[in-house]
Amino acid sequence: MSAAKQEVQALLNKLPDDCSLEDVQYHLYVIEKVRRGIQAANDHGSVSQDEAEKRLAKWTTE
Repeated sequence: MSAAKQEVQALLNKLPDDCSLEDVQYHLYVIEKVRRGIQAANDHGSVSQDEAEKRLAKWTTE
């Protein structure tokens, strides 16, 4: 079984039996966005929470 298929199967096993197709789509969307975010952080680096707060503070005070 492929990794993608295993991941979808694991997701389906976690969701309640009465979930909708929209619920499944939403969870798959979130998983993919998180995966892409982690990959982007690995490829391009990331900043600490403190640094992010400092950068955001500049936006709200100017």
